[in-house]
Amino acid sequence: MTDTISIRRATREDVPQIYALVRGLADYVKEAHLLKGTEEDLLRDGFDDQPRFRCLVADDGTGTLLGTVIYSANYSTWVGRSTCYIDDFFVSDKARGKGIGRRLMAAVAAEAVAEGHGRISLTVLDWNPAREAYHSLGFEHEESALRYTVSGEALSKLAASVD
Repeated sequence: MTDTISIRRATREDVPQIYALVRGLADYVKEAHLLKGTEEDLLRDGFDDQPRFRCLVADDGTGTLLGTVIYSANYSTWVGRSTCYIDDFFVSDKARGKGIGRRLMAAVAAEAVAEGHGRISLTVLDWNPAREAYHSLGFEHEESALRYTVSGEALSKLAASVD
């Protein structure tokens, strides 16, 4: 199975399957109720003239996607260069344990190095068994860092408070 699987850049035509994988991730982490993005959002933000994110997929050779990784660049003053942030990374149940996740991560790493990014980062829920896989790839858990977010009504309220 793995010898026919290719890792490639996603296309507009892949979006329905990519979105299904994103939904699969939301279900897996028990946060489907938080998923607000749509296929239309993916099309608009990832496949226009100035994409806000990039996406790689694992294709089984027949056009069926087995995994996806969605990532974007940001800047770190601590690193002193741009960095790569992985927002979504998911391999379907039937494809796990076949090295597809490692191949997707290696492809992102190759792009990050080629583009001069100084780091790849991602967020993982503390109970997720995939943490061991990330450790095996060289990722390190930052004990002292806590993730904070603001969104929805709280984001709007904060934005409205500008002087």
